[in-house]
Amino acid sequence: METILIKALQLILSLSILVIIHEFGHFLFARLFKIKVEKFYLFFNPWFSLFKFKPKNSDTEYGIGWLPLGGYVKIAGMIDESMDKEQMALPPQPWEFRSKPAWQRLLVMVGGVLFNFILAMIIFAMMLFAWGDTYLPLKNVKDGMTFSETVKRNGGFQDKDILISADGEELVQGRGILDMNTFMHFIDAKTVLIERNGKQMELTLPANFADSVIASKQVAYNYWVSPVIDSVGKNCEAERIGLMKGDSIAALDSVPVTSFYNIQKTVSRLSENLKDNEKRSLAITLYRNGEPLTVTAAIDTSGVIGISPATKMADIFSKGNMRTDTYGFIESFPAGIKNGIATLKGYVAQIRFVFTKEGVKNLSGFAGIGNMFPAQWNWHTFWSMTAFLSIVLAFMNILPIPALDGGHIMFLLYEVITKRQPNEKFMEYAQMGGMIFLLLLLLVANGNDIIRIFFN
Repeated sequence: METILIKALQLILSLSILVIIHEFGHFLFARLFKIKVEKFYLFFNPWFSLFKFKPKNSDTEYGIGWLPLGGYVKIAGMIDESMDKEQMALPPQPWEFRSKPAWQRLLVMVGGVLFNFILAMIIFAMMLFAWGDTYLPLKNVKDGMTFSETVKRNGGFQDKDILISADGEELVQGRGILDMNTFMHFIDAKTVLIERNGKQMELTLPANFADSVIASKQVAYNYWVSPVIDSVGKNCEAERIGLMKGDSIAALDSVPVTSFYNIQKTVSRLSENLKDNEKRSLAITLYRNGEPLTVTAAIDTSGVIGISPATKMADIFSKGNMRTDTYGFIESFPAGIKNGIATLKGYVAQIRFVFTKEGVKNLSGFAGIGNMFPAQWNWHTFWSMTAFLSIVLAFMNILPIPALDGGHIMFLLYEVITKRQPNEKFMEYAQMGGMIFLLLLLLVANGNDIIRIFFN
């Protein structure tokens, strides 16, 4: 319960910061052009508000709603989520949004997205200034990597290949948000430079490589870890069947094992389809003191047999392998901008997979996003996630969907090009259609979360 609470608090605080900054972008440009802003709200407030106040001599009511699905500024003379048809039926007033030139209205609508992206770059810059950038160049992983069957088959990779660069850019782990950029750069690359058996060689990837990796739903690569057992847990399946320290696992159900990752993947896969109290046998072929031996394990829904590998993650992420770049206050800003642009590119590269059948199934709602935060409060991770979500919010809002900023921008660009405004009735219907689409998307994403929690 405490873990859920900590994750929820981080999510709420992060989204609150993003919503306030986003809406302030709209608010600032509206006030700059002397457009009346009637409300500025964190969260939505249908029927009632948790808190509200209106400063003396101010046109704006500030408040906090009870429905934490975002926030809004109600700009006078604009067709938005408030669907204030009565106001729109009255003659236009000079302080209203609809009375201003198209270029001013365009800046008002771009303001939210612009401020979210600026916020992300500032967060990145301050994180680099405060903590520096610590990461692992994959060329320093001397035991190399293990790869999924799809990556091996389609890309020509082999277990224990050492990854050096993709399209001439060094491949690293731990730089940027969620290592998204490295993964996308790897699967989207035309060529990848590797080291195999002490010699460097370049692999040319097929045009459909990225699509095949995503469609496989397999982890593309992981650190190669020796299939030699270091320790056996107490009162577990491994102890029951007599596995011992030093045993080298060679095959599972007669399928050769090349890495400890293969063991984890196989046991996890077998446990996924089991019901409560159901077990599935797994034949483990191993070598002990050079002699072959076969034992049979019973796999249950836990997906655990109780063994740990001889290779430790601490060895891979040792100080000798890691690299840290430090930044002064001034130089952190161009580096923060670079990180922001790289994160945006990585997210845009990934978004094409959302509009596939598998992509829709993988959509996450608030629970899925909340699970991206750590179980213990960590400011570095919190600000990393906030910067990432700020870029996601900016990009999603710029999409040309009615009810989002991008929809309003699309209609304004139409007006700038054709020199005439779209019909107000059409704008109302488009706004309603966009809101219905977003509501359905919200239901699908959060429905996926519920299915994962209760049925997986």
